[in-house]
Amino acid sequence: MTRPTAFVTGASRGLGKGCAIALAGAGFDVAISARTMVDGERRLEGDDSIVVPGGLDTTAAAIEAAGGRAVPIYMDLLDRSSVVAAAATALEELGSVDVLVNNAVYQGPGAMVEFLDLDDEMLGNLFEGNLFAQLGVLREVLPSMIANGRGTVVNMISATAHATPKNRIGKGGWGMGYAMTKAALERVAPLLEVEHRDDGVRAFSIDPGHVPTERQIASGRAKQYENNFTAGTAEAVGAAVAWICTAPEAEDFRGRIVHAQELARDRGLL
Repeated sequence: MTRPTAFVTGASRGLGKGCAIALAGAGFDVAISARTMVDGERRLEGDDSIVVPGGLDTTAAAIEAAGGRAVPIYMDLLDRSSVVAAAATALEELGSVDVLVNNAVYQGPGAMVEFLDLDDEMLGNLFEGNLFAQLGVLREVLPSMIANGRGTVVNMISATAHATPKNRIGKGGWGMGYAMTKAALERVAPLLEVEHRDDGVRAFSIDPGHVPTERQIASGRAKQYENNFTAGTAEAVGAAVAWICTAPEAEDFRGRIVHAQELARDRGLL
């Protein structure tokens, strides 16, 4: 029997890694993309002395340990040709992409600055890395989903898409530019449902909750949110995504924002 396939972007660490491993455990072969191919090679932006743990090599090993085939692919969100090539490689290597998890996110300058410090270059990079790149991947894989009469699109959004912070940046708040891009990405799933539901395409937005990722911990940003948010886990997000992609009951969530931590808890997914 042919195994279903998935393409998870931004899977070298954090939420993407959790989703890729969970999908492998649910029976999928998984293509994974990121800039960091080998664990230990990525340094924190602005401080080369700090290593950010994680790489596609370690994620691939975990996928294979869970019983899936792993296809690691280099992808740079700010390089559109790289984005398109990564999606094309995933299609070629897997034969099809049954599930797309648009998880990759731009982590460079501008994501955590206030409005008066947000210049046009920063804002352009935020929209390129958090919206246009995701749409570029979707444009590559959606026609094959339509041709096959099936497909699931999962867009990783954020509470910043629909919530207002109680405090400014540094005290638990977040950047306006980042929030704008996530709000724009949240609009994709419900409109995809309108346009392609009859083609067999399902679409969801995932709010992962506050998850202290390797990059947040390395940068010290994770501590800013400790007093304002209850920390969740990447494993819970992965379990929620795998459930959405496999459970018949997930039909009720189509086009909606799915709160991953709550779903995993309420349905006992871990």
